[in-house]
Amino acid sequence: MGNWIINHGLSAFILVVWMGINIFLFVYYYLFYDQGPQFEYTRELLGSALPWARAPAAVLNFNCMLILLPVCRNLLSLLRGSFICCGRTMRKQLDKNLTFHKLVAYMIALMTAVHTVAHLLNAEWYTNSFQGQYGPLAGNLSMLDDSSELKTTYLNPVRSNSTTPTLLVFTTIAGLTGVVITLALILMITSSMEVIRRSYYEVFWYTHHLFIIFFAGLVFHGAGRIVRSQQVTDPPHNTSFCEDQPENWGKNPECPIPQFAGGFPQTWMWVIGPMIIYLCERLLRFIRYMQPVSYRKIVIRPSKVLELQLVKPGFKMAVGQYVFLNCPAISQLEWHPFTMTSAPEEDFFSVHIRSVGDWTEDLIKMVENLPEGGQGPKMAVDGPFGTASEDVFDYEVSMLVGAGIGVTPFASILKSIWYKFKDSDPKLRTKRVNHAMVHFDKDTDINTGLKQKTSYGRPNWDKEFEQVRQENPSSVVGTFLCGPQALAKDLEKKCVKYSEVDPRKTKFYFNKENF
Repeated sequence: MGNWIINHGLSAFILVVWMGINIFLFVYYYLFYDQGPQFEYTRELLGSALPWARAPAAVLNFNCMLILLPVCRNLLSLLRGSFICCGRTMRKQLDKNLTFHKLVAYMIALMTAVHTVAHLLNAEWYTNSFQGQYGPLAGNLSMLDDSSELKTTYLNPVRSNSTTPTLLVFTTIAGLTGVVITLALILMITSSMEVIRRSYYEVFWYTHHLFIIFFAGLVFHGAGRIVRSQQVTDPPHNTSFCEDQPENWGKNPECPIPQFAGGFPQTWMWVIGPMIIYLCERLLRFIRYMQPVSYRKIVIRPSKVLELQLVKPGFKMAVGQYVFLNCPAISQLEWHPFTMTSAPEEDFFSVHIRSVGDWTEDLIKMVENLPEGGQGPKMAVDGPFGTASEDVFDYEVSMLVGAGIGVTPFASILKSIWYKFKDSDPKLRTKRVNHAMVHFDKDTDINTGLKQKTSYGRPNWDKEFEQVRQENPSSVVGTFLCGPQALAKDLEKKCVKYSEVDPRKTKFYFNKENF
């Protein structure tokens, strides 16, 4: 348990706080609408569907406020820099931004389902109440209309016997925006499935931009004020006394005609801040899109891997960071993330692009067809953005694990280590990098110049972790992975297993790249 707390304690605490807020909001607003006296007549028409519709709405407001923040990458990079004084555990939470983004999305999907079903029942019960199917009280409440002459206000939005639940849904602001929001959400969630995102990234990219329609509908969703509550009148309308004698409303001084009004829309107040932050993010992306980028070198590597060495004025990077690339000749809207393989000490930045999907295939074909000495297509660059690998030099001992194209962030790290050792950088804390063995027939690694070389293949992790622990009995070891989720689970378990609870002994901290 102590080892688990070392690696996951703060993440678990944040998750518990988030879930606790969700539960509190749901329970609080459920009881508010289920027991609040101002909604007693509303419940007469809608029954328990009222709290079941409104409680998820409160949870939706909270999570829709959060959903954009984990994908505001410039904000995260700014926070990462601000948390330098707060320790690596705090900064590690920023590397789980996409995991949190998905969790919030799941909560939004769940609450949307509950909210939608409850409101579909509400539409049915509004109609039935107007038709007198739920007794004289519900019928009298449904007959109330907006009338300045009679000084009455309506409670039931259904105003005609010809109004059906379907017609109510498609002729009200709440209903129409609700349909649009739900359809946009379904498309975004289904296109975000792993198989679609990996194989048809363009489908994921374009459908995910339905979030613009989603948030626009969300802001206007409550404008119709379809759920109404009883207002305070003078003299007051005593609900418990008057509900059994609706025929005397307006005649008995103790039973004036009840007045109703819709609640003030609140969703926009929850989401306006994150929307402005995200708008600033996109504005910054547009500014970067307009900045010129030139090619230093273009190389076609084996296995259809394209290396681009690029130069951009004022561009500064750190090890392990990534950029988003846009090629207008292929698509002016698509931006794709790529880890930089160059070192900060170099006067250019490079990326290695593997042929996966239409966009990368089109780019590689375009480059292959260039004339000798020709410049590549126009390229726009957004970034750089921070990742877990930025912290590699904060550890005295680091283990770098890359699978497939996932070796790219570590190319940057190994190059930077070579430069730092060459220049005798006094700020370098790292004394050893594990698993750096390539070209075993050489005395040093051909890429990095280090005596330890990069090794390929699947290692025996228990053996490797035990060896590192024995050789570094009092060190904090940073374990960095860029690779598949299955490997991440294995390494996470090993970090927990081989970490010592004693603060004077070896501890393994797991860090994973996320895009």
